[in-house]
Amino acid sequence: MGSNSSRIGDLPKNEYLKKLSGTESISENDPFWNQLLSFSFPAPTSSELKLLEEATISVCRSLVENNPRTGNLGALIKVFLSRTKELKLSAECQNHIFIWQTHNALFIICCLLKVFICQMSEEELQLHFTYEEKSPGNYSSDSEDLLEELLCCLMQLITDIPLLDITYEISVEAISTMVVFLSCQLFHKEVLRQSISHKYLMRGPCLPYTSKLVKTLLYNFIRQEKPPPPGAHVFPQQSDGGGLLYGLASGVARLWTVFTLGGVGSKAAASPELSSPLANQSLLLLLVLANLTDASDAPNPYRQAIMSFKNTQDSSPFPSSIPHAFQINFNSLYTALCEQQTSDQATLLLYTLLHQNSNIRTYMLARTDMENLVLPILEILYHVEERNSHHVYMALIILLILTEDDGFNRSIHEVILKNITWYSERVLTEISLGSLLILVVIRTIQYNMTRTRDKYLHTNCLAALANMSAQFRSLHQYAAQRIISLFSLLSKKHNKVLEQATQSLRGSLSSNDVPLPDYVISFFSSRLLQAGAELSVERVLEIIKQGVVALPKDRLKKFPELKFKYVEEEQPEEFFIPYVWSLVYNSAVGLYWNPQDIQLFTMDSD
Repeated sequence: MGSNSSRIGDLPKNEYLKKLSGTESISENDPFWNQLLSFSFPAPTSSELKLLEEATISVCRSLVENNPRTGNLGALIKVFLSRTKELKLSAECQNHIFIWQTHNALFIICCLLKVFICQMSEEELQLHFTYEEKSPGNYSSDSEDLLEELLCCLMQLITDIPLLDITYEISVEAISTMVVFLSCQLFHKEVLRQSISHKYLMRGPCLPYTSKLVKTLLYNFIRQEKPPPPGAHVFPQQSDGGGLLYGLASGVARLWTVFTLGGVGSKAAASPELSSPLANQSLLLLLVLANLTDASDAPNPYRQAIMSFKNTQDSSPFPSSIPHAFQINFNSLYTALCEQQTSDQATLLLYTLLHQNSNIRTYMLARTDMENLVLPILEILYHVEERNSHHVYMALIILLILTEDDGFNRSIHEVILKNITWYSERVLTEISLGSLLILVVIRTIQYNMTRTRDKYLHTNCLAALANMSAQFRSLHQYAAQRIISLFSLLSKKHNKVLEQATQSLRGSLSSNDVPLPDYVISFFSSRLLQAGAELSVERVLEIIKQGVVALPKDRLKKFPELKFKYVEEEQPEEFFIPYVWSLVYNSAVGLYWNPQDIQLFTMDSD
């Protein structure tokens, strides 16, 4: 690296990187750092991330070996920390060069940190960050903890630096570095319950940033800020047609192009719609923080913040017992959630908020435009063949949580929709939201019965239908038909199971034995047959109404009204933590992990 533009293939031979990782100690005041950080290394594309990892492995290995004697990693971090103190002023003064060099320092730190975390234990990692210049191998117990100081600095950078064109990239890099800091979970098969990340994030100087960080990450998701367009940072070209400034401009221009096209780890082609890398990285970090396990002596403060924040229009005071509380614009958050449900991570955020934050749940259930939220969820379930099972589960649980509310179950039948183009089984020119919800859930049940045969999915689909059933109103005829078909199918399966159970208990039925008929169905069927053929819909409804009055009450059994509620598993982290990190692996911008190193879940190499 250095003042000239760099290429991936040149990195192992780069004189500045060789000096950084070599045997010579470099003071934090050495002019070397300005030379090292004055590079215009273009952001690697998704296909180049693996090449970058392979090209820098020799440099990283040398640094791992020599850093205990040189302390150069600590010196680099101190250079970055000193620069961040002037970052806000540099943004206000439009100091492009200073901000870009600061970004370069963070970029190198992030790359090194990722390799260090992958290759060593947390204890070894901490030693590399607490080293003070002494005799070889001698570590001071009272030396400053640069890892904790770096983490606090990143939180401060994310929350305090204004988001401008010239600070967009360093904001993304700061969030990515925090994700990397927490990525030690990827290299363990079991869920981590005690780690350095808990120590730093849940107590000490990082703790006061909790609510501010969660709020900033949520607003980054809400605003969906796009990166500056290519060429937004073009500097005046030098007379010789090249030079540092021109190289910086071309590097930035390519960087924005990569971000806009969605350079995401090893699966870039899967997310061409990614338009805001800042929003994407912010959401992933937020989900990682929210799903950290509780510390042994304290609950997860980031989950507490997510559970307790209120609407900006809510003027009631926060109870003193609620820590890390803050306020956010619920209308803006609701709009963003409605618009972003095509991604797993946005659906997981919606589930998290509905399940854990009663203020959000109450607000959403009171909205008069619930179709904006429900329709994207139904579309996820409708395209179940194209979605991963976790995404389908999250969408279904969201519906189950919503159907626990009687007001929701009533209101969905009052919302009339027109021309649902994504529903292809039948042309639906006009249908209520409630009828469409019934159709999609029944379709999911039938898909599950013939394909996946997942008991969990089946149970929750039926629970959602049961919750809604008491409020069915003015159903579309196709929805009513599908309900009857489902009831008939389930009745046959139930009778078959009942018959098998009876046979196993009493032995085989004799030839004279006849299985008991389904009396409710038989009673109404006989009345419809007596009325003749070619009955109109109105006539069928009239016969059924008359039959209800005449139906012998002594043959009926009264069931108490039931309400099925979603209950989270006893150890939800065993499901959610691997799920969140699989999203990070597949969706994080500009981060690559070797699939062979991943321990938390199975990952196929490209």
